[in-house]
Amino acid sequence: MSPSPRVLRRCVAVTAATLAAVTVAAAPASAAARPATTDVRLITFNDFHGNLEPPTGSSGRVTLPGGATVNAGGAAYLATHVKQLESEVSNSLLLSAGDNIGASPVASALFHDEPTVDFLNELGVQASAVGNHEFDEGYRELQRMQFGGCHPVDGCQFRDTYTGARFPFLGANVAFDNGTPALLPFTVKVSGGQPIGIIGATLKDLPTVVSAEAIKGLEFGDEVEAINRTSGWLDRLGVKAQVVLLHQGDNATGGPDDCRVNAGPATRIAKSVSASVDAIFTGHSHQQYNCQITDPAGNPRPVVQGLSFGRLLSVVDLKIDKRTRDVVRSATVAHNEVVTRDVTPDPAAAKLVGEAVTKAAPIANKQIGTITADLKAAGAPSGESTLGDVIADAQLDATAANGAQIVMTNPGGIRADLTYASSPAGEGDGVVTYGEAFTVQPFANIMQTITLTGANLKNVLEQQWTATGTRVLQISATLHYTYSASAPIGSKVSGITVGGKPVDPAATYRVSVNNFLAGGGDGFTEFTKGTDLAGGPVDLDALIAYFGAHSPVAPPAADRITVTP
Repeated sequence: MSPSPRVLRRCVAVTAATLAAVTVAAAPASAAARPATTDVRLITFNDFHGNLEPPTGSSGRVTLPGGATVNAGGAAYLATHVKQLESEVSNSLLLSAGDNIGASPVASALFHDEPTVDFLNELGVQASAVGNHEFDEGYRELQRMQFGGCHPVDGCQFRDTYTGARFPFLGANVAFDNGTPALLPFTVKVSGGQPIGIIGATLKDLPTVVSAEAIKGLEFGDEVEAINRTSGWLDRLGVKAQVVLLHQGDNATGGPDDCRVNAGPATRIAKSVSASVDAIFTGHSHQQYNCQITDPAGNPRPVVQGLSFGRLLSVVDLKIDKRTRDVVRSATVAHNEVVTRDVTPDPAAAKLVGEAVTKAAPIANKQIGTITADLKAAGAPSGESTLGDVIADAQLDATAANGAQIVMTNPGGIRADLTYASSPAGEGDGVVTYGEAFTVQPFANIMQTITLTGANLKNVLEQQWTATGTRVLQISATLHYTYSASAPIGSKVSGITVGGKPVDPAATYRVSVNNFLAGGGDGFTEFTKGTDLAGGPVDLDALIAYFGAHSPVAPPAADRITVTP
């Protein structure tokens, strides 16, 4: 893959804009007494995932201190809150920490997320980091999202034309395999007469969470190295106020402004990146936190994240010294603002959302089946979930012709609950629509059946536990096993049975997984040892067919995985 001339031209343009901004900011001031600092407000969201309509279930709530919850999110409400926050401080910038698109509900995804980009343009987003989901359909599609043009296969379906994002997608650590930058590493925005450098970076482990074909020819470097390199460029250009949009995060507990984080990759990065960086907005982990983490020079700086789906806005208020053009770090104030639904929806945003919902409705509102109760994506203490069980069973049905004996699927591919209560579309209690199923499984992963030995199968199950965390695979009713919570990593699993019979390490078994897992996604490298691959349907089609054949579907008993001390 050759370097993009557009990327190179935009790098030159950004550099020129930076120099111009610095020149303007450095112009001599009059002798008249003026405030010594300029107030600038940064407003950021992360992991929006095309949630134009208010998200439902647990995905549409924010947990407050003390455990109470409040409904939150929805593009029209998000726009109202953004405008209110902007009205409070005259110099404001709206930013995103990535995953604006991809894994989106049907009203956006049916149109290749063009409605979401149009919404973000209208909202006034100034810059965004790239998340892993910006690469779901490959680099060329990401370039189309940036620069515009109709989809090469489906054409322009949402509107007659698609003009692209009016804000840059940033990725300081994204390069072609020849070392040439594949994306802009930074941009500079002038607010209140002060230049502010905005650096974007995505997770270096992106290849483990995106299909190999989608990122062929790309490399993802270390986040700290890329941020520090870019920060150094900004320093040399005289851009002293710097912030990072980082698509990487930690896990946390507590309310929106708590800092009870389980120190992970975001904390590691925040402790190590250049002291020139004044604030770090994070994403990817869909958590809420507001922390002060000390930089390498010993000074605290805010590190924040605002959940996902437009439920929170992360706000950092800066004071910038007019003489030095640097942030007065001691005066920085940060908070997470809940995007409540008790405000008047923004009319322009509501109109755009209504257009997308109306155009998607003939497909989205089609009934595919029924359920007797909620099917939850969240797992029981074992990690097994009722929705995961149903999806795995559906995929087993769909790949029976390949000789499949068991199915294993990744929990990250299950994006929402299926709720018994009717949605606002009014389809009725217990009815499952195409749009709801699409929201659950939006990736269009292809089912593949491979042959593994019993020893391979044991190794796959052991790979659910790593030093960096746990990912419990969802499994079909034909597979059962036990794991010990206290046993060391690599020796947790026992009592594996397939079809009620103990697994023989030397025997072979036909196992269906999606193409993401078959390629070793989520760190399950043992799947790459599979042989005799046979293709199957798209995962969503398997789920739709299952509901058509088995409705009403009841929540299965969570008895496939047993946990011992």
